[in-house]
Amino acid sequence: MPMTPLPSLAVQINRRHLLALMGIGMVLPLAAQTTPAWSAIEVQARGQTVYFNAWAGSQNINTYIQWVAAQVNKRYGFTLEHVKISDAAEVVKRVRSEKAAGRLNDGTVDMVWINGENFLTMKREGLLFGPFAPTLPNFTWVDVVGKPTTVLDFSEPTDCLEAPWGMAQLTFFVDSKRVPKPPRSMAELLAFARANPGRVSYPRPPDFHGTTFIKQALLETNTDRRPIYQPVTPQTLARASAPLWDYLDNLHPHLWRTGKQFPNNANAIRQMMADEELLLAFTFNPNEAANEIADNRLPASVTSYQFSSGTIGNTHFLAIPFNARAKAAAQVLANFLLSPEAQARKADITYWGDPTVLALERLPSAERARFGIKPLPGQVEHPMQTLSEPHGSWVDPLEKEWLRRYGQ
Repeated sequence: MPMTPLPSLAVQINRRHLLALMGIGMVLPLAAQTTPAWSAIEVQARGQTVYFNAWAGSQNINTYIQWVAAQVNKRYGFTLEHVKISDAAEVVKRVRSEKAAGRLNDGTVDMVWINGENFLTMKREGLLFGPFAPTLPNFTWVDVVGKPTTVLDFSEPTDCLEAPWGMAQLTFFVDSKRVPKPPRSMAELLAFARANPGRVSYPRPPDFHGTTFIKQALLETNTDRRPIYQPVTPQTLARASAPLWDYLDNLHPHLWRTGKQFPNNANAIRQMMADEELLLAFTFNPNEAANEIADNRLPASVTSYQFSSGTIGNTHFLAIPFNARAKAAAQVLANFLLSPEAQARKADITYWGDPTVLALERLPSAERARFGIKPLPGQVEHPMQTLSEPHGSWVDPLEKEWLRRYGQ
Protein backbone atom coordinates (compact mmCIF):
# COMPACT_ATOMS: atom_id res chain seq x y z
CA MET A 1 0.00 0.00 0.00
CA PRO A 2 1.55 3.36 -1.01
CA MET A 3 2.44 5.72 1.81
CA THR A 4 1.31 9.31 2.10
CA PRO A 5 4.55 11.31 1.77
CA LEU A 6 5.78 12.45 5.16
CA PRO A 7 6.31 16.22 5.36
CA SER A 8 9.85 17.35 5.99
CA LEU A 9 10.85 17.81 9.61
CA ALA A 10 11.04 21.55 9.11
CA VAL A 11 7.38 21.61 8.06
CA GLN A 12 6.33 19.53 11.06
CA ILE A 13 7.75 22.00 13.55
CA ASN A 14 5.50 24.58 15.14
CA ARG A 15 6.86 27.55 13.22
CA ARG A 16 5.91 30.04 15.92
CA HIS A 17 7.98 28.03 18.40
CA LEU A 18 10.99 28.08 16.09
CA LEU A 19 10.66 31.79 15.41
CA ALA A 20 10.29 32.50 19.11
CA LEU A 21 13.44 30.50 19.77
CA MET A 22 15.31 32.39 17.09
CA GLY A 23 14.27 35.61 18.78
CA ILE A 24 15.75 34.79 22.17
CA GLY A 25 19.11 36.47 21.70
CA MET A 26 20.14 34.30 18.78
CA VAL A 27 19.91 36.11 15.47
CA LEU A 28 22.79 33.94 14.33
CA PRO A 29 25.72 36.28 15.11
CA LEU A 30 29.06 35.70 13.45
CA ALA A 31 30.67 34.55 16.71
CA ALA A 32 29.60 33.18 20.05
CA GLN A 33 28.79 36.10 22.33
CA THR A 34 29.97 36.26 25.95
CA THR A 35 27.78 38.62 27.97
CA PRO A 36 28.36 39.97 31.49
CA ALA A 37 25.59 37.68 32.69
CA TRP A 38 27.38 34.67 31.19
CA SER A 39 30.70 35.74 32.71
CA ALA A 40 28.98 35.83 36.09
CA ILE A 41 27.75 32.27 35.59
CA GLU A 42 31.32 31.15 34.81
CA VAL A 43 32.54 32.79 38.02
CA GLN A 44 29.79 31.13 40.03
CA ALA A 45 30.65 27.73 38.48
CA ARG A 46 34.17 27.68 39.92
CA GLY A 47 34.52 25.17 42.72
CA GLN A 48 31.22 23.42 42.02
CA THR A 49 30.81 19.71 41.29
CA VAL A 50 28.53 18.60 38.43
CA TYR A 51 27.04 15.14 38.85
CA PHE A 52 26.42 14.25 35.20
CA ASN A 53 24.09 11.26 34.91
CA ALA A 54 24.87 9.67 31.55
CA TRP A 55 24.55 6.27 29.92
CA ALA A 56 27.75 4.28 30.41
CA GLY A 57 27.32 1.43 27.95
CA SER A 58 30.23 2.41 25.69
CA GLN A 59 33.87 2.70 26.65
CA ASN A 60 34.41 5.29 23.89
CA ILE A 61 31.71 7.49 25.40
CA ASN A 62 33.03 7.03 28.92
CA THR A 63 36.53 7.98 27.75
CA TYR A 64 35.16 11.03 25.96
CA ILE A 65 33.42 12.18 29.15
CA GLN A 66 36.69 11.71 31.04
CA TRP A 67 38.38 14.02 28.52
CA VAL A 68 35.60 16.58 29.00
CA ALA A 69 36.03 16.37 32.78
CA ALA A 70 39.74 17.17 32.49
CA GLN A 71 39.08 20.09 30.13
CA VAL A 72 36.39 21.83 32.20
CA ASN A 73 38.39 21.40 35.38
CA LYS A 74 41.43 23.01 33.81
CA ARG A 75 39.57 25.80 32.02
CA TYR A 76 36.67 26.62 34.32
CA GLY A 77 37.69 25.29 37.72
CA PHE A 78 34.84 22.90 38.47
CA THR A 79 34.65 19.13 38.84
CA LEU A 80 32.68 16.77 36.60
CA GLU A 81 31.62 13.43 38.06
CA HIS A 82 30.20 10.91 35.58
CA VAL A 83 27.33 9.10 37.31
CA LYS A 84 27.06 5.99 35.16
CA ILE A 85 23.51 4.89 34.45
CA SER A 86 21.88 2.32 32.17
CA ASP A 87 18.56 4.13 31.66
CA ALA A 88 17.62 7.80 32.02
CA ALA A 89 14.26 6.69 33.41
CA GLU A 90 16.12 5.93 36.66
CA VAL A 91 17.08 9.60 36.87
CA VAL A 92 13.53 10.77 36.21
CA LYS A 93 12.28 8.64 39.12
CA ARG A 94 15.01 9.97 41.41
CA VAL A 95 14.29 13.64 40.66
CA ARG A 96 10.56 13.03 41.02
CA SER A 97 11.14 11.43 44.42
CA GLU A 98 13.32 14.34 45.53
CA LYS A 99 10.60 16.83 44.56
CA ALA A 100 8.01 14.83 46.51
CA ALA A 101 10.36 14.79 49.53
CA GLY A 102 10.81 18.56 49.42
CA ARG A 103 14.44 18.55 48.20
CA LEU A 104 14.03 21.69 46.11
CA ASN A 105 17.61 23.03 46.06
CA ASP A 106 19.94 20.16 46.93
CA GLY A 107 19.20 17.49 44.35
CA THR A 108 21.61 14.68 43.55
CA VAL A 109 21.48 15.22 39.75
CA ASP A 110 23.07 18.28 38.14
CA MET A 111 22.80 17.22 34.50
CA VAL A 112 21.25 14.30 32.65
CA TRP A 113 21.71 12.94 29.12
CA ILE A 114 18.13 12.62 27.97
CA ASN A 115 15.53 12.69 25.21
CA GLY A 116 12.15 11.29 24.21
CA GLU A 117 9.63 10.10 26.75
CA ASN A 118 11.95 10.87 29.67
CA PHE A 119 12.19 14.52 28.63
CA LEU A 120 8.43 14.65 28.10
CA THR A 121 7.84 13.32 31.62
CA MET A 122 10.25 15.79 33.23
CA LYS A 123 8.80 18.69 31.27
CA ARG A 124 5.20 17.84 32.17
CA GLU A 125 6.01 17.32 35.85
CA GLY A 126 8.01 20.53 36.24
CA LEU A 127 11.26 18.72 36.95
CA LEU A 128 13.51 20.82 34.71
CA PHE A 129 15.52 24.03 35.15
CA GLY A 130 15.24 26.67 32.48
CA PRO A 131 14.73 27.79 29.83
CA PHE A 132 18.50 27.97 29.51
CA ALA A 133 19.63 26.63 26.11
CA PRO A 134 19.72 29.88 24.06
CA THR A 135 21.66 31.66 26.82
CA LEU A 136 24.64 29.37 26.16
CA PRO A 137 27.09 31.33 23.98
CA ASN A 138 27.85 28.31 21.77
CA PHE A 139 24.15 27.68 21.11
CA THR A 140 24.51 30.23 18.32
CA TRP A 141 26.22 27.53 16.23
CA VAL A 142 23.39 24.98 16.58
CA ASP A 143 21.66 24.18 13.29
CA VAL A 144 18.08 24.76 14.45
CA VAL A 145 16.84 25.12 10.86
CA GLY A 146 18.69 22.37 9.00
CA LYS A 147 18.43 20.00 11.99
CA PRO A 148 15.02 20.89 13.42
CA THR A 149 15.02 18.07 15.97
CA THR A 150 17.51 20.22 17.91
CA VAL A 151 14.44 22.12 19.17
CA LEU A 152 11.88 19.32 18.80
CA ASP A 153 12.31 16.25 20.98
CA PHE A 154 10.16 13.29 19.86
CA SER A 155 7.68 15.75 18.32
CA GLU A 156 7.56 17.76 21.57
CA PRO A 157 8.96 21.33 21.57
CA THR A 158 11.92 21.56 23.89
CA ASP A 159 10.94 25.08 25.00
CA CYS A 160 14.66 25.65 25.61
CA LEU A 161 14.62 23.30 28.62
CA GLU A 162 17.40 21.13 27.19
CA ALA A 163 20.49 21.76 25.07
CA PRO A 164 21.13 19.58 22.01
CA TRP A 165 24.21 17.38 22.19
CA GLY A 166 24.27 14.99 19.23
CA MET A 167 22.33 13.60 16.29
CA ALA A 168 21.11 10.08 15.66
CA GLN A 169 19.38 8.21 12.84
CA LEU A 170 18.36 4.58 12.60
CA THR A 171 21.00 2.96 10.39
CA PHE A 172 21.31 -0.65 9.23
CA PHE A 173 24.51 -2.47 8.34
CA VAL A 174 25.38 -5.74 6.65
CA ASP A 175 28.44 -7.54 5.35
CA SER A 176 28.22 -6.81 1.64
CA LYS A 177 29.97 -10.09 0.84
CA ARG A 178 27.12 -12.04 2.43
CA VAL A 179 24.27 -9.61 1.74
CA PRO A 180 24.91 -7.75 -1.54
CA LYS A 181 21.29 -6.50 -1.75
CA PRO A 182 20.04 -5.65 1.76
CA PRO A 183 16.39 -4.88 2.52
CA ARG A 184 15.56 -1.17 2.22
CA SER A 185 12.11 -1.03 3.81
CA MET A 186 10.16 -2.88 6.46
CA ALA A 187 8.27 -4.73 3.73
CA GLU A 188 11.56 -5.84 2.16
CA LEU A 189 12.85 -6.81 5.60
CA LEU A 190 9.90 -9.18 6.02
CA ALA A 191 10.65 -10.79 2.65
CA PHE A 192 14.35 -10.97 3.58
CA ALA A 193 13.55 -12.69 6.89
CA ARG A 194 11.32 -15.21 5.11
CA ALA A 195 14.15 -15.99 2.69
CA ASN A 196 16.70 -16.26 5.52
CA PRO A 197 14.88 -17.85 8.48
CA GLY A 198 16.57 -17.37 11.84
CA ARG A 199 19.11 -14.86 10.54
CA VAL A 200 17.34 -11.63 11.55
CA SER A 201 16.29 -10.25 14.94
CA TYR A 202 15.85 -7.05 16.91
CA PRO A 203 16.36 -6.16 20.59
CA ARG A 204 13.64 -6.84 23.09
CA PRO A 205 11.77 -3.65 24.06
CA PRO A 206 12.03 -1.57 26.20
CA ASP A 207 15.62 -1.50 24.95
CA PHE A 208 15.52 1.74 22.96
CA HIS A 209 16.86 0.15 19.77
CA GLY A 210 14.11 -2.45 19.95
CA THR A 211 11.49 0.23 20.59
CA THR A 212 12.85 2.24 17.67
CA PHE A 213 12.54 -0.80 15.43
CA ILE A 214 8.83 -1.13 16.24
CA LYS A 215 8.33 2.64 15.82
CA GLN A 216 9.90 2.41 12.36
CA ALA A 217 7.47 -0.39 11.56
CA LEU A 218 4.62 1.70 12.99
CA LEU A 219 5.42 4.55 10.60
CA GLU A 220 5.85 2.32 7.56
CA THR A 221 2.62 0.41 8.14
CA ASN A 222 0.46 3.55 8.43
CA THR A 223 -0.63 5.60 5.44
CA ASP A 224 -1.81 8.49 7.63
CA ARG A 225 0.95 9.30 10.08
CA ARG A 226 -0.44 12.55 11.42
CA PRO A 227 -2.01 11.06 14.58
CA ILE A 228 1.33 9.44 15.46
CA TYR A 229 2.88 12.89 15.85
CA GLN A 230 0.24 13.98 18.36
CA PRO A 231 -0.21 12.92 22.00
CA VAL A 232 -1.50 9.36 22.04
CA THR A 233 -5.10 8.47 22.86
CA PRO A 234 -6.64 4.99 23.25
CA GLN A 235 -8.41 5.47 19.92
CA THR A 236 -5.36 6.57 17.92
CA LEU A 237 -3.24 3.86 19.55
CA ALA A 238 -5.69 1.12 18.61
CA ARG A 239 -6.08 2.38 15.04
CA ALA A 240 -2.41 3.02 14.26
CA SER A 241 -0.98 -0.03 16.03
CA ALA A 242 -3.28 -2.60 14.41
CA PRO A 243 -1.19 -2.83 11.19
CA LEU A 244 1.99 -2.84 13.29
CA TRP A 245 0.95 -5.92 15.26
CA ASP A 246 -0.15 -7.59 12.03
CA TYR A 247 3.29 -6.91 10.56
CA LEU A 248 5.12 -8.25 13.62
CA ASP A 249 2.85 -11.33 13.76
CA ASN A 250 4.01 -12.11 10.22
CA LEU A 251 7.67 -11.27 10.88
CA HIS A 252 8.34 -13.05 14.18
CA PRO A 253 8.07 -16.69 13.02
CA HIS A 254 11.00 -16.04 10.65
CA LEU A 255 13.27 -14.37 13.21
CA TRP A 256 16.10 -15.80 15.30
CA ARG A 257 14.68 -18.49 17.57
CA THR A 258 11.35 -18.03 15.73
CA GLY A 259 10.67 -14.81 17.58
CA LYS A 260 10.27 -16.58 20.91
CA GLN A 261 13.39 -14.91 22.29
CA PHE A 262 15.05 -11.60 21.49
CA PRO A 263 18.59 -10.31 22.08
CA ASN A 264 18.93 -7.87 24.98
CA ASN A 265 20.37 -4.96 23.02
CA ALA A 266 21.90 -3.75 19.78
CA ASN A 267 25.41 -4.61 20.96
CA ALA A 268 24.38 -8.26 21.20
CA ILE A 269 22.94 -8.15 17.68
CA ARG A 270 26.10 -6.54 16.33
CA GLN A 271 28.20 -9.30 17.89
CA MET A 272 25.87 -11.96 16.49
CA MET A 273 26.33 -10.42 13.05
CA ALA A 274 30.11 -10.37 13.52
CA ASP A 275 29.89 -14.07 14.45
CA GLU A 276 27.81 -14.68 11.27
CA GLU A 277 24.83 -15.84 13.32
CA LEU A 278 22.75 -12.93 12.03
CA LEU A 279 22.89 -11.22 8.64
CA LEU A 280 21.82 -7.73 9.64
CA ALA A 281 22.35 -5.30 12.52
CA PHE A 282 21.32 -1.74 13.23
CA THR A 283 22.27 1.25 15.31
CA PHE A 284 21.28 4.84 16.04
CA ASN A 285 24.79 6.08 15.27
CA PRO A 286 25.46 6.27 11.50
CA ASN A 287 29.19 5.97 12.27
CA GLU A 288 29.02 2.85 14.44
CA ALA A 289 30.01 0.36 11.74
CA ALA A 290 32.99 2.55 10.82
CA ASN A 291 33.98 2.57 14.49
CA GLU A 292 33.76 -1.22 14.65
CA ILE A 293 35.77 -1.66 11.44
CA ALA A 294 38.45 0.72 12.71
CA ASP A 295 38.71 -1.36 15.90
CA ASN A 296 38.85 -4.63 13.92
CA ARG A 297 35.58 -5.91 15.36
CA LEU A 298 33.85 -5.95 11.97
CA PRO A 299 35.33 -6.66 8.52
CA ALA A 300 35.93 -3.83 6.05
CA SER A 301 33.27 -5.32 3.78
CA VAL A 302 30.52 -4.12 6.15
CA THR A 303 28.41 -1.32 4.69
CA SER A 304 25.87 0.99 6.38
CA TYR A 305 22.67 2.26 4.85
CA GLN A 306 19.24 3.70 5.64
CA PHE A 307 15.87 2.72 4.21
CA SER A 308 14.98 4.27 0.86
CA SER A 309 12.02 6.24 2.24
CA GLY A 310 13.94 7.32 5.33
CA THR A 311 14.47 6.16 8.89
CA ILE A 312 13.68 7.58 12.31
CA GLY A 313 16.12 10.18 13.57
CA ASN A 314 16.36 12.37 16.62
CA THR A 315 18.59 14.54 18.74
CA HIS A 316 19.84 13.64 22.19
CA PHE A 317 20.04 16.39 24.76
CA LEU A 318 21.45 17.70 28.02
CA ALA A 319 19.00 18.80 30.70
CA ILE A 320 19.39 20.30 34.17
CA PRO A 321 16.92 19.26 36.90
CA PHE A 322 15.00 22.01 38.68
CA ASN A 323 16.73 21.22 41.99
CA ALA A 324 20.31 20.81 40.77
CA ARG A 325 22.92 22.07 43.22
CA ALA A 326 25.42 23.12 40.57
CA LYS A 327 23.23 24.91 38.01
CA ALA A 328 25.97 27.36 37.06
CA ALA A 329 28.61 24.70 36.40
CA ALA A 330 26.04 22.55 34.57
CA GLN A 331 25.37 25.44 32.18
CA VAL A 332 29.07 26.00 31.61
CA LEU A 333 29.47 22.27 30.96
CA ALA A 334 26.61 22.30 28.44
CA ASN A 335 28.19 25.29 26.71
CA PHE A 336 31.57 23.56 26.47
CA LEU A 337 29.91 20.43 25.06
CA LEU A 338 28.43 22.62 22.30
CA SER A 339 31.77 24.18 21.41
CA PRO A 340 33.19 23.33 17.97
CA GLU A 341 36.20 21.78 19.71
CA ALA A 342 34.14 19.37 21.82
CA GLN A 343 31.65 18.65 19.04
CA ALA A 344 34.44 17.90 16.53
CA ARG A 345 36.15 15.53 18.92
CA LYS A 346 32.85 13.77 19.57
CA ALA A 347 32.18 13.49 15.81
CA ASP A 348 35.59 11.89 15.19
CA ILE A 349 35.20 8.10 15.18
CA THR A 350 38.59 7.87 16.89
CA TYR A 351 36.87 9.16 20.01
CA TRP A 352 33.13 8.56 19.57
CA GLY A 353 31.73 9.20 16.08
CA ASP A 354 28.55 10.98 17.18
CA PRO A 355 27.19 13.37 14.50
CA THR A 356 27.29 17.05 15.40
CA VAL A 357 24.33 19.34 16.11
CA LEU A 358 26.22 22.35 14.75
CA ALA A 359 25.75 24.14 11.42
CA LEU A 360 29.20 23.54 9.97
CA GLU A 361 28.73 26.01 7.12
CA ARG A 362 28.36 28.86 9.65
CA LEU A 363 31.47 28.07 11.65
CA PRO A 364 34.64 30.14 11.19
CA SER A 365 37.00 28.35 8.81
CA ALA A 366 39.43 27.33 11.55
CA GLU A 367 36.64 25.75 13.59
CA ARG A 368 35.07 24.11 10.54
CA ALA A 369 38.43 22.54 9.71
CA ARG A 370 38.21 20.54 12.95
CA PHE A 371 35.48 18.45 11.28
CA GLY A 372 37.50 17.69 8.14
CA ILE A 373 37.47 13.93 8.56
CA LYS A 374 37.57 11.86 5.36
CA PRO A 375 34.84 9.23 4.88
CA LEU A 376 35.90 5.83 6.19
CA PRO A 377 34.86 2.25 5.39
CA GLY A 378 31.49 1.45 6.92
CA GLN A 379 30.12 5.00 7.00
CA VAL A 380 26.79 5.78 5.32
CA GLU A 381 27.55 6.89 1.77
CA HIS A 382 24.09 8.15 0.85
CA PRO A 383 22.12 9.43 3.88
CA MET A 384 18.36 9.20 3.46
CA GLN A 385 15.51 11.33 4.76
CA THR A 386 15.20 11.66 8.51
CA LEU A 387 11.74 10.68 9.75
CA SER A 388 10.56 12.44 12.88
CA GLU A 389 10.06 10.39 16.03
CA PRO A 390 6.46 9.66 17.02
CA HIS A 391 5.31 11.83 19.89
CA GLY A 392 6.98 10.74 23.10
CA SER A 393 3.66 9.71 24.66
CA TRP A 394 3.47 6.73 22.27
CA VAL A 395 6.53 4.97 23.68
CA ASP A 396 5.14 3.59 26.94
CA PRO A 397 1.87 2.14 25.55
CA LEU A 398 3.67 0.60 22.57
CA GLU A 399 6.23 -1.07 24.83
CA LYS A 400 3.58 -2.35 27.22
CA GLU A 401 1.49 -3.82 24.41
CA TRP A 402 4.56 -5.39 22.79
CA LEU A 403 5.44 -7.05 26.11
CA ARG A 404 1.88 -8.26 26.54
CA ARG A 405 1.83 -9.83 23.09
CA TYR A 406 5.38 -11.11 22.68
CA GLY A 407 7.21 -10.81 25.97
CA GLN A 408 6.17 -14.07 27.62
